[in-house]
Amino acid sequence: MTISDWLIDVALVLVVCRQLREERLTLRTILLPLALIGWAAATYLHDVPTAGNDLVLIGAFAATGVAFGLAGGLITRVRYADGHIRVRATLGAAALWVISMGFRLGFAVWSSHPSGTEHLARFSVDHDITGEQAWVAALVLMAFGEVVVRLALIVVRGRILQSRVSRPGRNPLPVTP
Repeated sequence: MTISDWLIDVALVLVVCRQLREERLTLRTILLPLALIGWAAATYLHDVPTAGNDLVLIGAFAATGVAFGLAGGLITRVRYADGHIRVRATLGAAALWVISMGFRLGFAVWSSHPSGTEHLARFSVDHDITGEQAWVAALVLMAFGEVVVRLALIVVRGRILQSRVSRPGRNPLPVTP
């Protein structure tokens, strides 16, 4: 792993740590995580291999990311205050992100060591995974799925809450878990 690999991983964890304190839902709140994951995708995702069982591997990892994103988006607090939608990651939402980031980071470190490389090569041959790019695509799309789904769910929850508040004579129902 390079220094830039470590820096992007630390930046993504810091984004979530920053979200532990409540903030307004703004374009910056949405674009910063998307920019970081977009950079990672542009840097590492050169193609999506489709031979052998590559798509099964990629789909399983991407689905795991989507599940983490759904869970994180559902347990993130979303509320209306002072005329704005406000969001705050709960400890559970932050833990989900740190667990998934930790898995990807641990996998990258493990796979770059001789014993990890050997085990991964054997697993790949045994399960018809065609190469390193399949693993890279699986890990990047796992992170991408998690970030995009979590953000989309938070935005949708914020829009629903905002529409409830903007209706005259209606008390908004809480959208927070």
